[in-house]
Amino acid sequence: MNLRHTFIDSPVGRLRLVASDDALAGVHFPDLDPGDSGDVLEAAGKHPILARAREQLAAYFAGELRVFDLPLAPEGTDFQRAVWRALTQVPFGVTWSYRAIALAVGRPTATRAVGAANGRNPISIIVPCHRVIGADGTLTGYGGGLPRKRWLLEHEGVACPET
Repeated sequence: MNLRHTFIDSPVGRLRLVASDDALAGVHFPDLDPGDSGDVLEAAGKHPILARAREQLAAYFAGELRVFDLPLAPEGTDFQRAVWRALTQVPFGVTWSYRAIALAVGRPTATRAVGAANGRNPISIIVPCHRVIGADGTLTGYGGGLPRKRWLLEHEGVACPET
């Protein structure tokens, strides 16, 4: 599989977008996870998936887009992919608990496994792992850091508790 990548600046910092020829495979925070770019080439010119992702992320950050419409190809186990599919069902401006995600994937006792899969989500923001919070309503771990999680939720109109 040929992967290409590009970088964009956003209100939550620099993002690294990774795509195959026909799907988005990653949105990463390179300051926290530089990723392995050994087999990933810099996108020269206009790569169609990266261009669409860039446009949709810009619209999201401008408050003009609530639902992403991109082909996605995250790499992970069957369980992880099920969790990531469930995350795409969490609406803009809404939060779910880890238990709610566990129920959505048919594994009601797998809240810890859901948390681990959530933490390995390779397509941040677009697969909205930031919308998952603790059962008591608190902000819990986020691969991009809690300040980014708070910003993303507040951007979506979610009132976040003080930490």
